[in-house]
Amino acid sequence: MDFTLVQVNLGVAMAGKFIDGVPVDALKGSMRDFRVPVGADLLERTAGFYEWQDARRQSGTWPFSRSTEAGPAASCEIRDDAGNLSRGVNFASQDYLSLSSHPAVLAAAKDAIDTMGVHSAGSPALVGNTSTSVALEARIAEFLQMKEALLYPTGWAAGFGVIKGLVRDQDYIVMDALSHACLQTGAQAATKNVMLFRHNNVDHCRQQLATIRARDPNAGIMVVTESLFSMDSDTPDIAALQKLAHEYGATLMVDVAHDLGNIGEDGTGHIGKQNMLGQVDLVMGSFSKTFGSNGGFVAMNDRAVKEYLRFYSPSCTFSNALSPAQVAAVTKSLDIIQSDEGAKLRNRLMYNICMLREQLRDRGMDVYGDPSAIVCVKTGDEALARMAARELPELGLVANLVEFPAVGKGLARFRLQVMAAHTEDEIEAAVERIGTAMETGRRLLEENNHVSGGVREIRKLAG
Repeated sequence: MDFTLVQVNLGVAMAGKFIDGVPVDALKGSMRDFRVPVGADLLERTAGFYEWQDARRQSGTWPFSRSTEAGPAASCEIRDDAGNLSRGVNFASQDYLSLSSHPAVLAAAKDAIDTMGVHSAGSPALVGNTSTSVALEARIAEFLQMKEALLYPTGWAAGFGVIKGLVRDQDYIVMDALSHACLQTGAQAATKNVMLFRHNNVDHCRQQLATIRARDPNAGIMVVTESLFSMDSDTPDIAALQKLAHEYGATLMVDVAHDLGNIGEDGTGHIGKQNMLGQVDLVMGSFSKTFGSNGGFVAMNDRAVKEYLRFYSPSCTFSNALSPAQVAAVTKSLDIIQSDEGAKLRNRLMYNICMLREQLRDRGMDVYGDPSAIVCVKTGDEALARMAARELPELGLVANLVEFPAVGKGLARFRLQVMAAHTEDEIEAAVERIGTAMETGRRLLEENNHVSGGVREIRKLAG
């Protein structure tokens, strides 16, 4: 059934329906409904999304596009995109070791500006690199026990670029179904031959590889996964996937964005914990979670692969290189990560993670996956999640809502991102406030059961 027709017909039928001032229209639908708009005018057909978004914005159920007033501190002021200012404990920023405000990292960035200016002024292929970025490539390779590394302007660019740079039309990609958007977008841009395997399921990956090799023994194949998945906080058997890839003449690429630097005794993440340093074909990562800066990289064991990507990976070749300040921030962050201070920060982060998970469960809330800096609190129903999100600014908690289509329908969650700098008081406050928000949202929906039943009917009809 056409969603637009359902939306119009049931919208008329439920006109004037509100739950504590929130229109029912703000509690139904998702961004997927507007992904393929219709109409000849490319600009006018954006209006449907904006109307739906603005209904949520005006009712306080649109918790996206917010900005910090002075950076991602453990507690900070936040302004929403309607201009409303609030202050709260911040569990919505991915600064896991709190290095973005570390005095030594700030000093290194300032010194780089004084020495080299604020801009790289070129791509890595055309004089955009500096002596410091070349040195950082060598440091990243050494950290991962790889032979080479290539820097990218963002982690997204690295994930997209390594796939688009190496995979061609006739090749195949076998990818974990929950892989990040940059990986999926790169795959779609590279080839129509994209096959997904069930999340962290090595046997299903084997089935996909066997199917490909049975019909095409000579095509290139890239197997794509992540070392830590950001929505479920779980990790694959990297060694098993690498062995499987080689068995079928494929290349394994692992995205280490969320665990490199902040997990493991030496900070080498799950690749290190699984004794796979230097043994994975391609390792791609982002600096934006742990290393105090934007930027990304791809590490490999062959200079030929590095040089090919430098000139055939579009997000490297045709993007400006990292600025000197970004390179300096990442380099100093890596110094800290590899020091005794870094080990202490990782221990503090894991203490905070375990404390948060335990207290959430004590409060009757469930979380996904294994201990990591990503603690996703299950809410399930999107309407409940949106009603709870509306309460959080006033309660003093900054948290990201994740809903369909970023996760499955009926699997909405709050993604709490933990920092080493969070105090025990801030963790306790976060648990108390998200619990109160959930209880309030649930009560309001139960009090308006006939309305939320209508919401469920709309959701069912809309598919």
